[in-house]
Amino acid sequence: MMEEEELEFVEELEAVLQLTPEVQLAIEQVFPSQDPLDQADFNAVEYINTLFPTEQSLANIDDVVNKIRLKIRRLDDNIRTVVRGQTNVGQDGRQVKEITRDIKQLDHAKRHLTTSITTLNHLHMLAGGVDSLEAMTRRRQYGEVANLLQGVMNVLEHFHKYMGIPQIRQLSERVKAAQTELGQQILADFEEAFPSQGTKRPGGPSNVLRDACLVANILDPRIKQEIIKKFIKQHLSEYLVLFQENQDVAWLDKIDRRYAWVKRQLVDYEEKYGRMFPREWCMTERISVEFCHVTRTELSKIMRARAKEIEVKLLLFAIQRTTNFEGFLAKRFSGCTLTDGTLKKLESPPPSTNPFLEDETAAETEELALEKGELEQPKKPKAPDNPFHGIVSKCFEPHLYVYIESQDKNLSELIDRFVADFKAQGPPKPNTDEGGAVLPSCADLFVYYKKCMVQCSQLSTGEPMIALTTIFQKYLREYAWKILSGNLPKTSSSSGGLTISSLLKEKEGSEVARFTLEELCLICSILSTAEYCLATTQQLEEKLKEKVDVSLTERINLTGEMDTFSTVISSSIQLLVQDLDAACDPALIAMSKMPWQNVEHVGDQSPYVTSVILHIKQNVPIIRDNLASTRKYFTQFCIKFANSFIPKFITHLFKCKPISMVGAEQLLLDTHSLKMVLLDLPSIGSQVVRKAPASYTKIVVKGMTRAEMILKVVMAPHEPLVVFVDNYIKLLTDCNTETFQKILDMKGLKRSEQSSMLELLRQRLPAPPSGTESSSTLSLMAPTPEQESSRIRKLEKLIKKRL
Repeated sequence: MMEEEELEFVEELEAVLQLTPEVQLAIEQVFPSQDPLDQADFNAVEYINTLFPTEQSLANIDDVVNKIRLKIRRLDDNIRTVVRGQTNVGQDGRQVKEITRDIKQLDHAKRHLTTSITTLNHLHMLAGGVDSLEAMTRRRQYGEVANLLQGVMNVLEHFHKYMGIPQIRQLSERVKAAQTELGQQILADFEEAFPSQGTKRPGGPSNVLRDACLVANILDPRIKQEIIKKFIKQHLSEYLVLFQENQDVAWLDKIDRRYAWVKRQLVDYEEKYGRMFPREWCMTERISVEFCHVTRTELSKIMRARAKEIEVKLLLFAIQRTTNFEGFLAKRFSGCTLTDGTLKKLESPPPSTNPFLEDETAAETEELALEKGELEQPKKPKAPDNPFHGIVSKCFEPHLYVYIESQDKNLSELIDRFVADFKAQGPPKPNTDEGGAVLPSCADLFVYYKKCMVQCSQLSTGEPMIALTTIFQKYLREYAWKILSGNLPKTSSSSGGLTISSLLKEKEGSEVARFTLEELCLICSILSTAEYCLATTQQLEEKLKEKVDVSLTERINLTGEMDTFSTVISSSIQLLVQDLDAACDPALIAMSKMPWQNVEHVGDQSPYVTSVILHIKQNVPIIRDNLASTRKYFTQFCIKFANSFIPKFITHLFKCKPISMVGAEQLLLDTHSLKMVLLDLPSIGSQVVRKAPASYTKIVVKGMTRAEMILKVVMAPHEPLVVFVDNYIKLLTDCNTETFQKILDMKGLKRSEQSSMLELLRQRLPAPPSGTESSSTLSLMAPTPEQESSRIRKLEKLIKKRL
């Protein structure tokens, strides 16, 4: 029974001492051991077998048991010592805690004692300070009061949490009463020194009032504000009398006197009262700001009453003098007292690379001649940098319609002057050195626009700017119509434009009505001017959007005016194209009337080609040189001419019938010569050879290659029919029966022959793509007749030799 009970006890003990792998690993890391008894996987049987490996070793069993018992006792002693040690630690901790508690009690006592002593000292100071404060207040010893009051208020702050104590509350109420009495007393002193009513002259500065201002700095802020308000009101009372509405000096023509008066007052203030008020009160700036508010109110009232007497020169004079004064304020003061919320310092706009308003600062400081050069632009800082901008001049905004109406009238007169000057001076002189001259009136118009915009934006960035923009739009359109479109050369056509029917005479070799050198230069000049106006109008729109209020930017739109200038450009280019095109028409008519069936041999280029080249060499250099500043529009001219001349050349080519084989060879030579001239057209006659634009070259190559293919089809034998038809399909990618009919007419074939060939073409047109054609078709596509092939190769060699 005993053995069973011991076995159960061991099993229970092992279950209790069974540790998790993580805990066992931690123990091994802290207490490393090689003893088998310390291993987690200890096996008692293996351990006993280790101690007694043989039966003979059992003789030492008593020694082994004694050693194990000794080890057990040592472990028990160690455990007991550790347990007792933990018990002693708790006792030591309690002893220390008692010691620190005593120390803390002493510390609290010391701190409370110090606080009590400090509080008593503060109470003594407060009681004495309040007595002194009341006595000094009665004696108006403001200098001593200023220092004492601040100290008393600082000490009183320490007693906020003791206000429940009657004595403390009583002292606090005495301090408040002293402050109230001081405020009333100081206001009464200032009222006596600077009466707001009556004729008594204000007293001069005194040390008492200066010290009183120091006390007011400590009292309720309303006391300081009341002092400032009363003083400024009294200081400006004379102004309201001198410049009241019924006085002659109150009107706009004598507005300078208002600003001269306040400048004298500022000097007078500095001399008399500069040391009386604290510097941080900024009294000179406050006087100036109040003067501005009063002036704006008074001017608004008098201008409403006498609105009919306001004329633009007077208005601009008043605005100029007012903005000059605002600039004077900006140089002298910081604007720190502007608190009415209606005026704010604007952010400076980002630097602009816009050429329309380059050097705007200089423009603001130079003379602005709005009335025949008589009125100068105010010389002042830019408005965004001036916190006083508009503080007075805002009153003029409701009357700016007078300014807008004046600008409408001035611009109308300016356009009329441009028209008259153009008629008197005539078109610009031919200019082949520096390109087509932009009409000087164009620059004059935009310079005037710039000055108007700058000045108007200084006066208002609201609705007046929108009204001015409308005026700008009106006269941009008038300039485009009266100065540009109205001065484009007219032709004999009743429609006002060049047409072939109006220019050509049916007789071969007849002369055509062409533009003179001066007229060509005029067209180029108008084109260049329109291009300048187009670019500058876009810049004007951008600058107007920068100037106007953000909420109004969507109402600034000059797209219609830009479209008008684009129309002038297109009309000018079309006139240049039609003129050169018409000059070439007689030569093309001569080409179509030549007896090509009688040509017996291929010679130099035909006279009609020489005539076309001559006209091109006469016109194009003039146009190119006069459009040097607008190169892209010269390119447009070249493209439009190619698009007009080449189809017309092909049309007249179809009229050349019948054509012999040699005649077709001559025409092919002529066509190649024209092709080379057209490819060189952009730089023809120029010392600087430039590569023609790819867009232009593509048009010429495509168009003239088609003409060459037509002639190659004409040169080819019409028998066998299949070969001829397939040649036509191969050489002309845009082949159709109509073109085929014209080629047959050029070959001089009879209608009976043509019908069968047309029928064959209709059958061959829906042929499959070249990749799927039969070998017979492929063989037919090549010019198989040796004679035809030989003649074409011979012609090509001849063309190369001529070139």
